Amino acid sequence: MKHSQTHEGALGAMFRPGMMLGALLLVGCSGGSPVTPTTGTDQTPTSCTGNCATANSNLTAADVQQVIAQAVAEAQARGANATIAVVDRVGNVLGVFRMGFAGNRSVTVTTTPQVPVINTPLTGPITATPPAVNPGAIAGGLEGIRLPVAAALVNIDHAAAIAKAVTGAYLSSEGNAFSTRVASQIVQENFNPGEPFQPAGPLFGVQFSSLACSDLVRRFNNVSVSAGPMRTPLGLSADPGGFPLYKFGTVVGGVGVLADGFYTIDKSIMDVDTDIDEAIAMAATFGFSAPVDRRADRITVDGKALRFTDVEFAQLVTNPAQAPAFGTIPGSVGTTIPVPGYTDGIIRDGTAFGQPASGIRADGDQNFPGRDAFVLVDDTNTLRFPPSPGTDAAQTGNQSLSAVEVQQILNSALDVANRARAQIRRPTGSQARVTISVVDSLGVILGVARTRDAPVFGTDVSLQKARTAAFMSSNTAAAFLQTLPDAKYLSTTDAQVTVSTSIPMASYVNQFQAFMGNPNALADGAVAYTDRAYGNLGRPFFPDGINNAGMNGPLSKPMGQWSVFSSGMQLDVAMNAILQHVLFVAGALGTDVAPGCAGVQLANNLSSVGQTITGVRLANGLQIFPGSVPVYRGNVLIGGVGISGDGVDQDDMVAFLGLNNAGVALNGAINNAPMTMRSDNQTPQGTRLRYVQCPQAPFIDTTMDNVCGGL
Repeated sequence: MKHSQTHEGALGAMFRPGMMLGALLLVGCSGGSPVTPTTGTDQTPTSCTGNCATANSNLTAADVQQVIAQAVAEAQARGANATIAVVDRVGNVLGVFRMGFAGNRSVTVTTTPQVPVINTPLTGPITATPPAVNPGAIAGGLEGIRLPVAAALVNIDHAAAIAKAVTGAYLSSEGNAFSTRVASQIVQENFNPGEPFQPAGPLFGVQFSSLACSDLVRRFNNVSVSAGPMRTPLGLSADPGGFPLYKFGTVVGGVGVLADGFYTIDKSIMDVDTDIDEAIAMAATFGFSAPVDRRADRITVDGKALRFTDVEFAQLVTNPAQAPAFGTIPGSVGTTIPVPGYTDGIIRDGTAFGQPASGIRADGDQNFPGRDAFVLVDDTNTLRFPPSPGTDAAQTGNQSLSAVEVQQILNSALDVANRARAQIRRPTGSQARVTISVVDSLGVILGVARTRDAPVFGTDVSLQKARTAAFMSSNTAAAFLQTLPDAKYLSTTDAQVTVSTSIPMASYVNQFQAFMGNPNALADGAVAYTDRAYGNLGRPFFPDGINNAGMNGPLSKPMGQWSVFSSGMQLDVAMNAILQHVLFVAGALGTDVAPGCAGVQLANNLSSVGQTITGVRLANGLQIFPGSVPVYRGNVLIGGVGISGDGVDQDDMVAFLGLNNAGVALNGAINNAPMTMRSDNQTPQGTRLRYVQCPQAPFIDTTMDNVCGGL
């Protein structure tokens, strides 16, 4: 259940009045609307498999106004004030609308709220009771941050709504429609949440991606929409109330709503929530809703069905088709607002995905012939990351990756992906859609390529994974972490916003070395770590999913201190940068974070910030779910490969086999780590780590099994 809103047991939900009618209406309209959709959409059944997007597949300003107007009508009918954000598929913010008085739009970041707050129309100074939080709540990380307060009349409701909208857009494609409720299901310490003795969610850690400090994602140009993918102020969201938006079977954007006063998660899927954020957001999607046969509840992971929404159109208070037009909404109800770093308050058309203006377009066989590849471009349609040589000659003894080798890695990985069967995409049997990133041993980007219709979230995540593998396998990781400034945690009360705790980054090095039984771990370069291995060491249960073992990974907070908002080293590397940006968006700081997530210094009085390091080793943060391998020339580390897209085992396989096949094509010049160096030789605390895990019978064109064995 997401906090303490009204809910029903699963059996009771099966027999709710109107449920059967609602289900029939959903099937009949394919797009999820109980009556004929309004203009600007076509929700007839489609067979889109990545080919439906055209130059006309975008949200128009009129569409954005319709989405907002439908949300406002539902919010008013429920007696709530809401903040509503709409983005295009690559994250450009097309409009943010705030209902009510800003001073009363208090938001608390927490995983343990007690009661929801419905922000009713108020004016004047802050008079509303602040959101109640469980007195036993976790303290640390982003947990417990609440704004505005009397000491800081600044807001984060717009930041939360944007993060939800971006998440709905970024996690979805023509083959799958994922919401922020799905995100909540797949990022927690057990999958499913609330089921003990189950491994962590398959995308455990994805919430800390597409961060505002990332050097890959783009920024609002203060004029108009631009080439993406764009950043998000709070990373990806797991708070129900964010959905993708579709037109003609293809994703054109996302909508996010914050109305209840909490930015949180759903800690159990064993019940059905009546979630006001989700209800308002569902109303907003009317006419732009996901095709039913692409929704997450038609997709399984590890044999478990995903959860798209707990609120269907049949449970809405209003009929969105009858929502008053946007232009008739009185200013006393609400207005569009500017958001520093994201929008100037003007409602705009979105970009069309796959076209140069979106920043992601077809390669046209210019760089990756015959592979139906897509590439990242800037606002001038110039390739951002062409295959390039490594920059780490001094570190590798002049054995850096060449541009030819980078090109071969990308080609080979594309070939594997194009044959692989996707895990989280319909129709079943579809090929995997992924993003592939290659870096050198210093984390410098050497090349990025995508397959058709790959989800946008994987762009930044694949780079995080590549950098994580190269970083953790290096002989300078310990020294790098020890030079980073302490991570700062905030405490917000009505009277003040202060730094409450400082976490030395060196403490993670000490914990890791003690846990591994090696005082030179992360300093000797003797072990090749993948994201699968690193991720096991960054979970609150070790071994993963063994709840009563009484042990956490050395790079994770222990249970009781751990949450999705306070996870351990992954968050703490970027914590100061995240806080700087959140305070900037809120209006409490005048300087936005610069590109580069690691090495930001945040003063205890919040008066100054600044970078303390150079280079890009962890410039978009770390990632801790599978899909990467380090790259070696013999036993010399020379880079990393990261994959993200349609299933974590598929990600592992594309990285591992892609690099292996590139090495074969190059007569053994490069390859995966020598078997004796791989992390699966390590048995910390008596538990063997994993290196990669490849799917069974993973290819569309053959029944071949055990495809990674013996390599």
